[in-house]
Amino acid sequence: MNIKKTNLTKSQVELKVELSIDEFNHYIKKATESISNEMEIKGFRKGKISYDILKQKIGEMTILEKAANIAIDKTIEVVVKKNVDGCIVDQPRVDIIKLAPNNPMEYKIVVSVLSEMNIGNYKDIKIKRPTDIEVSDKDVMVAIEKMREMRAKESIADREIKDEDKVIVDIDMFLDNVPIEGGQSKDLAVIVGKNYFVPGFSKKLIKAKKSNVIDFNLPYPQDHYQSNLAGKLVNFKVKIKEIYERKMEDVNDNFAKTFNFKNLEDLKNNIKQNIKQEKSLGAEQKIEIEILNKILEKTKFSDIPEILISRETQNMIANLEQSIKTQGGKFDDYLLSIHKTQDQLALDLLPEALKRVKTYFIIREVARLENIEVSKKEIDLLIQDMLAQLNAFKRHKEREELKKQSKDPRYIAYMHNSMVNTKVIDKLRKYATGR
Repeated sequence: MNIKKTNLTKSQVELKVELSIDEFNHYIKKATESISNEMEIKGFRKGKISYDILKQKIGEMTILEKAANIAIDKTIEVVVKKNVDGCIVDQPRVDIIKLAPNNPMEYKIVVSVLSEMNIGNYKDIKIKRPTDIEVSDKDVMVAIEKMREMRAKESIADREIKDEDKVIVDIDMFLDNVPIEGGQSKDLAVIVGKNYFVPGFSKKLIKAKKSNVIDFNLPYPQDHYQSNLAGKLVNFKVKIKEIYERKMEDVNDNFAKTFNFKNLEDLKNNIKQNIKQEKSLGAEQKIEIEILNKILEKTKFSDIPEILISRETQNMIANLEQSIKTQGGKFDDYLLSIHKTQDQLALDLLPEALKRVKTYFIIREVARLENIEVSKKEIDLLIQDMLAQLNAFKRHKEREELKKQSKDPRYIAYMHNSMVNTKVIDKLRKYATGR
């Protein structure tokens, strides 16, 4: 076997592998046996079909392609291990470059590597944990107000718009008498009294009636995220399509009982406890981010493979697109609103994508240095626990989906990585906070 190594960049290595005719003949025999065991040809027993007969029936190149795949599977790991220095960060890309009868077989491997990473001393990072997490009465009342909103009863109102009504509108926005790109909305639901677009927008609808078209100007805040509109006076033309009166329940013991609590005080205590847990979780996440940022500052990297940064950028865009769809929006409308193409958005996301990739390597390196492992038994126990929880809440469809996923090697790999990450973060948090 002849191997030629070329460093394409600091983070990419190319290996050209040549198997001699004799070496490749070994894999041709393996391919012939495999195909012979799978095929049914009248007059021949399975596993006893010769190369020449198979060549007549399925073509010689089919056998050679099978042989090449077997050869690659059997040799690639050893070839890469012996010829590539540094940390391999992605699945090798493989291409067959020569495949013909009675000839050596050649294939090419391109491997992305992180040639060097010097992690900073993460054990001396110290972060003060918040001593007490407070939940105010205002926090509790905001949560109760959201519960009231969810239970609001709506009925069509044939009258002028009043505060707290829900109004269905069509909106057209103009700047200097020119329609604003992405500034048109159809059948938008507006709750009067809440902020939309700019402060004061919904209040402008008060006293209007169904079918009215109202015209008004409002200034956009100086710090608005759309820089082309920030500080500008924007003209709104709003058509009133429907008016709904909203009736919300009074906050009292009866309100609490509809949520299966004994009384209002019981409901408030439960909400307070939940908010405290959320704030506690938020504080832990803040500590986690602070620790990782401090390690990032101390760590030196060689060139990060472009493919990883590109892939993370695309993942971020896909997640953003899914989030917008979940909220009922359209990704194309979002791009219009920020006046960017998808490629321009990808460029904006590059710094964060690079940071995420570096963080991934830091976590992986800490896991190596601290000998952090996750066993198959630990993964199985976690999956069993998840299945039990889904069963307890009678979420049978999700339970069946999880059972199927748990047999997929890719899902097991995902679970493994996730559990390693959790153990690493726990270890770093212990070093930084003492617990």
